[in-house]
Amino acid sequence: MIRKTIKIDEEKCTGCGLCADACREGAIAMVNGKAKLVREDFCDGLGNCLPVCPAGAIALEERETAAPGGDAAGFPSEKARPHPFAGCPGSGTRTLKRRNAPAVREESGAPAPSELTQWPVQIRLVPVRAPFFDGARLLVAADCTAYAYAAFHRDFLRGRIALIGCPKLDGTDYAEKLTEILRNNEIRSVKVVRMEVPCCGGLESSVKRALQNSGKMIPWQVAVISTDGGILEE
Repeated sequence: MIRKTIKIDEEKCTGCGLCADACREGAIAMVNGKAKLVREDFCDGLGNCLPVCPAGAIALEERETAAPGGDAAGFPSEKARPHPFAGCPGSGTRTLKRRNAPAVREESGAPAPSELTQWPVQIRLVPVRAPFFDGARLLVAADCTAYAYAAFHRDFLRGRIALIGCPKLDGTDYAEKLTEILRNNEIRSVKVVRMEVPCCGGLESSVKRALQNSGKMIPWQVAVISTDGGILEE
């Protein structure tokens, strides 16, 4: 079908990544240091990425392309989706019900169900407003922590709304988005769980600045996980 979608001028692109952060649909990704429209069928043609590009490298144009999220993309049609969402199916906001969730088994043999209660969990993907934020105890965790610390779900995630990220790999400052989440929702507390490695300090720093910029007095704590799976500080 012929519809509006974006066009990226690679020569003008500076590789800042702001457009990829602004694209809620997951249509843009950074490839070899340049922004790329990696999924035309995910682009909604609204141009949210245009105003954030400092180089003016993005423009809207009309051309023949697949319908957004349609069957041509290999995804179910909008009518067939259990969670209608006008973009990347993996980015739809959901509150998860755990009654029928499959359980994994701990060393003791007792079943240990997942404690995750919302989707998405990536800081870059989660919206600044969502029903699951109302009265939430927020967990902001480095993505490596759940792999390093075996009892992550039981000791940290239980009863909390999770936001995960890696400041080194994402190459972005989370402070601005976290500030908006804190300002626009009634967050009860914030728990930061980070690794002991120095680059993980960027996550803690972003949360500190977000708490200051939000103008709210919200209690917060930090837990530091060692690379061998222990808790160094809490």
